[in-house]
Amino acid sequence: MDQLSYSAAWLSRWHDEITDAVSSMVLTFEETNGYEPGTNEVRTASKEDLRAVHDDGRELQGFEDLLTFYESIGEVVLPDVGNGFFVHSACDVLHRLAEEGPVSLSEADDPHGMVIASNGGGILYVADRGGAIHRSRTASLDSAEFDKVADNLPQFLEHVRRCVVRFVETGETGDL
Repeated sequence: MDQLSYSAAWLSRWHDEITDAVSSMVLTFEETNGYEPGTNEVRTASKEDLRAVHDDGRELQGFEDLLTFYESIGEVVLPDVGNGFFVHSACDVLHRLAEEGPVSLSEADDPHGMVIASNGGGILYVADRGGAIHRSRTASLDSAEFDKVADNLPQFLEHVRRCVVRFVETGETGDL
C-alpha cells in the first residue's frame, strides 16, 4: 500500500486489498484443499458495531487507532488463511475486557492491554494504550509472555495484509 495516512480511506484500501486477495484464494480453494472454504471476509462496520463503539466504547478511549478501525471495520474473519486469523469485533473486545480485565504486558509502556485479534492456533494479539501491538508466545494468557510485533495498529494491519497476500500467492503465512 502507498503512504496514504491512516484514516477511513486507508482502511477502505486495506479492506479492498485483502478482499481481492481472499476472493482469488476462494476461487480455487476447494480444488486445492479438498473441502469448501469458510466465510473469509473483512466485514465493514454495521450500525450495531458503531453503536457499541460509541455507546460502550469508553474503554477504547486512548486507543485512537482502534477507534478509527472500528468506525470502518466490524471484524476480520479469515479462517482459511493459514490456520486462521481474526480481528475481533469491538463488541467482542469490550466484552472480553469487561469479563477478564486488562491483559498484563509487563514490557509495554502501559502494562494494561486488550486482546484485539487471534489466530486459529490460539495466539493472541494485544493492543496497549501506547498503541503498540503484542503477540503472545503461547495460546494462553496464564503467565503469558508477549513480543511486540508492531509499533502501532496501522503497522500491524499492513503486516496482516502482507501475510494474507503472501499466503494467497505462496501458501505461506509468515509469522501471522
